Amino acid sequence: MTKRTSLSGRMASTAYLVSLVLLAGCAARSTAPVGEEAAPLAAEKAGAPAARPAGIVLEYKMPAGRVLRYQDATEVREVTDVMGMTNESHSTLASSISFQAKGQKDQNHLIGVTIDDMSLTVTGPQGDLSPEMTPVKGRGFDMVLSPLGAEVDVSGAEAITYQFATGPRSVAPGFKVFFPDLPGKPVQIGDTWPSSFVIEDKSGATNMRVDAQSVNTLEGFETIDGMECARIASKNTGTISGTGNQQGLDLLFAGTLKGTDVWYFAVKEGIYVKSTSETVNEISITVSGPQTMTIPATQTRKSEVKLAGR
Repeated sequence: MTKRTSLSGRMASTAYLVSLVLLAGCAARSTAPVGEEAAPLAAEKAGAPAARPAGIVLEYKMPAGRVLRYQDATEVREVTDVMGMTNESHSTLASSISFQAKGQKDQNHLIGVTIDDMSLTVTGPQGDLSPEMTPVKGRGFDMVLSPLGAEVDVSGAEAITYQFATGPRSVAPGFKVFFPDLPGKPVQIGDTWPSSFVIEDKSGATNMRVDAQSVNTLEGFETIDGMECARIASKNTGTISGTGNQQGLDLLFAGTLKGTDVWYFAVKEGIYVKSTSETVNEISITVSGPQTMTIPATQTRKSEVKLAGR
């Protein structure tokens, strides 16, 4: 193996490790005030929506004892150009999560979370780097969720970790943005509202941060599994930044993201029902060491969350 090929392989490995950090969900964030009780929706007739109130208010309802089970699947494909060589990597995360309502905590919902199952498959230029996820399966913690979907406290998830090539990694970042945030005001079809979210993640010597903004639009209503659901489309933009060190090489990450989400919320029941998401990240990785170079990377992220049981 030539020195050039060896360095290229190391850089490719460095480049695609960042894709794992970005596996965390990107649900919209906001801090709008809690609105009044949501009004029930009339059934649609003859394929057209019946008359509805001037505006509906969306909020999470978690009466004590309610259990919601979700399945989450995310795929990330990354293509990098390292010293003229194109490299491709793939990451797939799948999980099954249960949320059990425990009652109120102040004005928020106290929820017991259990990781029923979780798997992570990672393949790239250096082969299979899939971690062993047994340490997180069956683990649980308590979280506090506001009626508008703000994850007020998920600190209990910080201690739930698995070992990856870059070091120990917590599952907490994904839970910090699991539930989409709601507008906090009455909305009608066509109304929009802004929101923002931040994802911070640390894996060994790699620290990443995503700052994003969303414009959310209430597009209409659909019936899913017998529940009248608001269909909301979100257009997301943002920036990616970070630092790291691998094999003695200092790393600096900078980039942008652009994507869309479509998600459904059961108005009467107050339940997040499902979502689909597509995001493209354009990232520049500057590597400083014996040689200084910049590696362009394009990451395509697709994910789906769906309510599997209630």
